[in-house]
Amino acid sequence: MAANVNKKNKGMGIHARRALAYIVLVIISFFCLFWFYVMIINATRSNGELQAGFTAIPSAHLLDNWNSLLHDTLPVIRGMFNSLFVAACSAVLCVYFSTMTAYAIHAYEFKAKKFISTFILMVMMIPTQVTALGFVKLVTGMGLMDSFIPLIVPTIAAPVTYFYMKQYMESSLPLSLIEAARIDGSGEFRTFNSIVLPIMKPAIAVQAIFTFVGSWNNYFVPALVIQSKDKMTVPILIATLRGADYMNFDMGKIYMMITVAIEPIIIVSVTFKVYYCRCNAWRSKRIIVLGRKSRAGNLKKCRALSFFE
Repeated sequence: MAANVNKKNKGMGIHARRALAYIVLVIISFFCLFWFYVMIINATRSNGELQAGFTAIPSAHLLDNWNSLLHDTLPVIRGMFNSLFVAACSAVLCVYFSTMTAYAIHAYEFKAKKFISTFILMVMMIPTQVTALGFVKLVTGMGLMDSFIPLIVPTIAAPVTYFYMKQYMESSLPLSLIEAARIDGSGEFRTFNSIVLPIMKPAIAVQAIFTFVGSWNNYFVPALVIQSKDKMTVPILIATLRGADYMNFDMGKIYMMITVAIEPIIIVSVTFKVYYCRCNAWRSKRIIVLGRKSRAGNLKKCRALSFFE
């Protein structure tokens, strides 16, 4: 009887903690989503209404703000495509080469391995603003000013992404799997592309989100490099709209620009988040079978182990 009472009390405690956790999550979600609601509401109001103060009721100037944004002298649509191109290329290159660097540190034994790993992590502590002057001088000397190349290529060297990939490999990529692929005659690039990358899918999805969002929101580096209107990115366009003179200043148009600018971020984030959850679901169901068997069969099992489908 006493045991049943203890189990009942324990169960009530678990339910109470779970209910409290849900309440806290709902409150946090509300405060996170509330500002999106404010932004969307402000995008439906005119500049005069915004000057009068905030209201939770939408107005009827959504299409007016959209038309005003499209007919502005700034290339808004072109800027969206510019940011999309830069962010997508940066995400692909950053994730791929950071994963390759982490794989090299994780799978190979060589001199100065610890020093190189420590040096890469030390780079994380250097702010971008510190190297801005040298970066601009280098870009100018190479004739790459007003180009997308200085915005994309430097993302290959991403210490934060490398560190995350390295930590994920230590917990999810056994060296015995790589050795089995080498025994079966798999080349290094084939091993990396066919075995390592599929295993790293969840980590790749997470870092692709961070890299894409970071590149999309990057204002500092494009402001140093980009000079022509046709190559402006979204953050520069928003800053230009905010810096307009009194006669051309329109808060409704600015909020409309911000609302349009975050839509690709939401789409990419949700897409990769679903992909991440799907990869984790398949990863939890897969059966790891390691052992030395026939050369062809062993490599096939290594590749089957890597793919989630």
